[in-house]
Amino acid sequence: MGQSYDPQVVAEFGVYDNPQMQQFLTEKGMAMARESHRPNLPWSFKLVDSPVVNAFAVPGGFVYFTRGIMAHFNNEAQFAGVLGHEIGHVTARHTVQQQSKQTLAQIGLIGGMVLSPEIASQGESLMQGMQLLFLKFGRDAESQSDKLGVEYSTQIGYDAREMAGFFSTLDRLSGGSENRVPTFLSTHPDPADREVRVGQLAQQYQAADPKTNYSVNRDSYLRMLDGMIYGEDPKQGFVENGAFYHPELRFMFQIPRQWKLFNSPTMVQMVSPDQKSIMQMRLQQGTDTRATAQQFIQETNLQVASSSDRAINGNPATTVLGDITQQDQQTGQSQTIRVVASFIAYNGNTYMLLGMALAQDFNRYQRDMEGCIGSFQELRDQDKLSRQPERLKIVSNPRSQTLQQALINSGVPSDRLNEFAVLNGMELRQSLPAGMLFKSVTGGK
Repeated sequence: MGQSYDPQVVAEFGVYDNPQMQQFLTEKGMAMARESHRPNLPWSFKLVDSPVVNAFAVPGGFVYFTRGIMAHFNNEAQFAGVLGHEIGHVTARHTVQQQSKQTLAQIGLIGGMVLSPEIASQGESLMQGMQLLFLKFGRDAESQSDKLGVEYSTQIGYDAREMAGFFSTLDRLSGGSENRVPTFLSTHPDPADREVRVGQLAQQYQAADPKTNYSVNRDSYLRMLDGMIYGEDPKQGFVENGAFYHPELRFMFQIPRQWKLFNSPTMVQMVSPDQKSIMQMRLQQGTDTRATAQQFIQETNLQVASSSDRAINGNPATTVLGDITQQDQQTGQSQTIRVVASFIAYNGNTYMLLGMALAQDFNRYQRDMEGCIGSFQELRDQDKLSRQPERLKIVSNPRSQTLQQALINSGVPSDRLNEFAVLNGMELRQSLPAGMLFKSVTGGK
């Protein structure tokens, strides 16, 4: 099962290119897997190129950590506790049980609406990847994995009390910016309650297996983070002031107001606030917009109501409007989905911008969809084209001062001080001794 999901996760999010961190993840993962209840699984550990603060696992021993969650750990022991938690989901078979309940291709779809096989297959990578990234477990499963996380991390010599401290970071993150809202461990038991319980479990395991020194390894972990991309990577596209910009492919378009955008290397997806309408943008091969549109019509059995060839901001385009009739998976009743799709030739490729909703709801979203499609254009703003990602900068505190003073002196903007206090797992008023390492940021605009 996991072997079929792994290529989709990699295709959807990409693997973050950091050999040192990947080696660290693999070495610690394999060491812990050998101590687990299922040591003979073909375990695999990968660093996913996503700013979302999460770690997740799929059946068969495939475990993924986002660079977003790696940035928020402040020592190896915190990482080890979460690693044990994810390995625990696999050894306790939670991933099999949960994914049997959740049809992976349903993510992002509208209510009970099921897209035609062609549209669904075209979006399958995104949908499966997104569902895995945000997969949630019940209270009992999370509690069991908490216990296993403490057990496994203690067995390989880490101080599991640090895992408890990471719950405080998760709790504080819940009020942060959208792309950093934590999904890991944030669903059922309250993070504050789990912090207490995991701390108690850690003490029990340490009492049963006393050692003179359980590892935390703060400085070595922080130094490994130095230079890692923090937040969104602009070259893969970014949102600013209600528009989506893609510097590498040199295009932009306006996002419908209050719609939520999900970006990935293979697709951009937007969902209306009420989740009853969806838009997708994907790259197609070739520049013959009519031929590409005709292929789409045939593959989706679209009943065309209208079709036109009209340039969009100087780019040749073919736009079709029509209906797809199919069966509602939940009710078994026939339903009609109305689709507007534009195929735009630009820079040697064709971009498909597709909007859809149930036919009875379509008119409510048509203006938003067509406005988005009509805004597709060449990106010429040099500031956007040259946008660089922010990167973590690990700083040695030059003198005794508060975290707030240290962050300001290292170049963190005043309106982001709270964000970086959370990132450092500290309070702004907390005193830092000279020589203590802390996280700052460099690069960006």
